[in-house]
Amino acid sequence: MTQDKKTERYLRRKALREEKLRLEEESRERAATEQRKLDEKYMRMAIRLARRAEESGDVPIGCVIVHDGKVIGRGYNRRNRDRSTLMHAEIIAIRKASRVLGDWRLEDCTLYVTLEPCQMCAGAIVQARIPTVVIGCMSPKSGCAGSVINLLEMDGFNHKAEVRRGICEEETSEMLSSFFKRLRTTD
Repeated sequence: MTQDKKTERYLRRKALREEKLRLEEESRERAATEQRKLDEKYMRMAIRLARRAEESGDVPIGCVIVHDGKVIGRGYNRRNRDRSTLMHAEIIAIRKASRVLGDWRLEDCTLYVTLEPCQMCAGAIVQARIPTVVIGCMSPKSGCAGSVINLLEMDGFNHKAEVRRGICEEETSEMLSSFFKRLRTTD
């Protein structure tokens, strides 16, 4: 085989590898775009629930849990309304999803929440073995999914969750900021 033929074969193989890599990258980008659209769709449902919490005088936090493309658990913050520390959006949604599936393990579910979970809710998420958590905005003073501590991705627990942050971040952050601003002006 002549040097020219070897070079030609090498260049052809190189071009094929580059084309394969380009196609794989395009496929990853399409999948990421589709995932982002799904995340935004379900986060908007959680935002609507958060508005219900706000209407009843509670901090506007909403949560939905999705299994096989279907919402199986919904919750919104009801701490003030029910006068119970336990009535967080995530806890309510986890209870409902567990009832629907007939199991405390929510292993094939995705949880969408408008505000980064607190330590109680992050613990419940780990205990329920929820594999994916999608967060609207972070909570720098009490968040336990990366702000103060990251219980959801901590080594040592029997379960860790994949966390996606910043979905509809502007909208969720503004909703909470406006709520607390109004609260301060009415006090």
